[in-house]
Amino acid sequence: MDFSHHPAIWQQYPELVAGVLQAGGIRADVDAGPLVLHHEATARARLEAAGGESDLPEVQAWRRTFARMGLKPTQYRCASESLLRRLRKEDAMPRIHPLIDLCNAVSMAHAIPVAVLDLAHVQGALQVRHAQGNERYLTFGGEWENPERDEVSFVDEAGHAHARRWTNRQSGLSAVRASTSQVLVVCEAMHASARDDIPKLLQALQEALMQVWGTPSRSAILSAAEPRFTA
Repeated sequence: MDFSHHPAIWQQYPELVAGVLQAGGIRADVDAGPLVLHHEATARARLEAAGGESDLPEVQAWRRTFARMGLKPTQYRCASESLLRRLRKEDAMPRIHPLIDLCNAVSMAHAIPVAVLDLAHVQGALQVRHAQGNERYLTFGGEWENPERDEVSFVDEAGHAHARRWTNRQSGLSAVRASTSQVLVVCEAMHASARDDIPKLLQALQEALMQVWGTPSRSAILSAAEPRFTA
């Protein structure tokens, strides 16, 4: 399958830097705990130094992007801001699946949204584009929704929306579960140093995948000139 951003996304958001990673051999019976705790500690240190998640440049850039999309930044937060907010308030994160826990922790440490999708539940090419309004999105509660027209969504060839409001909320359809073996990981940033930070985030994930699962991974940095990743 191919992953890409629609040309209109690159035109409207030229500051976007996107990283994509594909890995196989994922299992749930591994211990990612030490690495998760390491990245969570990094996130706590950043929060303490900044005074809160809303003061981090990575989060501020996504807030500006959400405002440009017509969304209230304090009502619809990007995934990394929501995670950091929960960490600050509760000082602990739930353990769901080793890969989800790891990706959440790395996302918080870098303050950059990270989506991890089970490729077995993505049909054909996957593109970040403006929704037409007839796409189908499965909530984690098991309900089907339709994204609003022009809402930025992750859409596959079957018309399934795998994320709504861009980096705000991922679908339950392609969520990682105990049976997951092949995944696609997408990280996206808008802040000034994103071109330096996205490769660091990908490197952290690749090192963790090798250390915990013993599996190599493929990655790429996407741009308007090279917008496509083939998995």
